[in-house]
Amino acid sequence: MSISKLAILAVIVCAALTVAVAATQSGEDKELLRLREWMSGSFSSADQAQSDTSYLDIRLEMTPIWAGRTDGCWLYVEQATAAKLDRPYRQRVYRLSRTNDTAVQSEVFTLQEPLRFAGAWKDPQEFDPLTPDSLLKKDGCAIILRPSGDSAFIGSTVGRDCPSDLRGAVYATSEVVITSTFLLSWDRGFDSTGVQVWGATQGGYRFIKSKPSR
Repeated sequence: MSISKLAILAVIVCAALTVAVAATQSGEDKELLRLREWMSGSFSSADQAQSDTSYLDIRLEMTPIWAGRTDGCWLYVEQATAAKLDRPYRQRVYRLSRTNDTAVQSEVFTLQEPLRFAGAWKDPQEFDPLTPDSLLKKDGCAIILRPSGDSAFIGSTVGRDCPSDLRGAVYATSEVVITSTFLLSWDRGFDSTGVQVWGATQGGYRFIKSKPSR
């Protein structure tokens, strides 16, 4: 290869590295940002509940919080039955962050006195006074997500790592499929012998995305 061609190749490689470093330094991760966008919004299992009475009509709200942070994408998550929207039965904070080149993790945190934040998905600034150190991390309950082409993210918790004491369970599992239009979530609890003691038995809840969360 001639010296001129080597020089051109060196310039191209240098430019590519510069772009990659700049993207890393700016915190830009298009895959991570796409996942955050797909997870943000208002979701409903009403259609599934109407066609199969073994499923409840659940409303799921997810909205980004702490936009200025550089340690991942943070979201507030609220679930309630359609009949008791003002009394959510599950309130969490998720942190989306890169684990390696092919996977993203969604870590799970609980809030102190969570009901004081019921409905706060309408005004995410309510979380501005909080910091992550005020949250309690649910160790072992992170969901590891990997892209399936450009159409979905698919993931789950790892083995029996997520502890649970609900209804006699000793561990819980979560399996999810996330797309731009719906989210499929299957949460289950198991006893020490591996027998399921809570959660849907036929498959996950299918939440249809209906509108932006704000």
